[in-house]
Amino acid sequence: MSDLTYRPNRVIWLVVAIIAVAARPALAQDDGWTSAFEMFFWPGNRLGLIVTWLLIALSLVSVSLTIYHVLLNRAAMILPDDAVEAVEQLIRERDFRGAIDLTAEDDSVFGQTMHAALGEASNGYGAMERAVEETSDLLAARRVRKLELLNVLGAVGPMIGLFGTVYGMIVTFQSIVETAGTAKPDELAAGISTALVTTFWGLIVGIPAIAAYALIRTRIDAQVAEAVVVIDGLIGRFRPSSRRSSSGGGGEGDSAQPKPAE
Repeated sequence: MSDLTYRPNRVIWLVVAIIAVAARPALAQDDGWTSAFEMFFWPGNRLGLIVTWLLIALSLVSVSLTIYHVLLNRAAMILPDDAVEAVEQLIRERDFRGAIDLTAEDDSVFGQTMHAALGEASNGYGAMERAVEETSDLLAARRVRKLELLNVLGAVGPMIGLFGTVYGMIVTFQSIVETAGTAKPDELAAGISTALVTTFWGLIVGIPAIAAYALIRTRIDAQVAEAVVVIDGLIGRFRPSSRRSSSGGGGEGDSAQPKPAE
């Protein structure tokens, strides 16, 4: 991740700036744009306003985290083609020490998993397979854990919106009670507006966050699985049966595992 210069807060400020620019004409003139702005961003009571802008802030965080994890889990961070080609070339040349040193400097899933596998070469092919399985599972789990905040936002956002909905309906029915059932539409508007606007923003937070979580997690699983397949192919050269068949012999010495050059 050393080359990943992206930071989520940059996207948050960018989206805030876009909203500010878009809202400026609406605030500067008294027309339909002003009504639309008040409809979606300015409910009729204080608690509704707080809930709405909390949800707007969470939506910005959700967008920022989505972009962050898309960049974090791109192919170059999991299975970089240039690293695969370099390691394959070194193994073909039997430069195992060079392959170990190269993968030690690679922060990708492929690099870390391959490094763990090569480190177990002296313990046999079975140990290398176990290292691949354990390391790839660990690295995939770490990436999924970092992604979990999106899943939390997807669950919490609609719940906060539901809180605003319930509060808005309470305000509405309270107005009816206070006026003995003769409340005018404008007296009910504040509560109804709060109920609908907070529901709207709760869904705006929840739907994209859950969708992004599912898609990015699927992408992580698929790319890590592909990396494991590639690594299994590379360490297949360390399998005892391949050495015997390639040398044409079946002696006991042929079953020994090749060791990285010291």
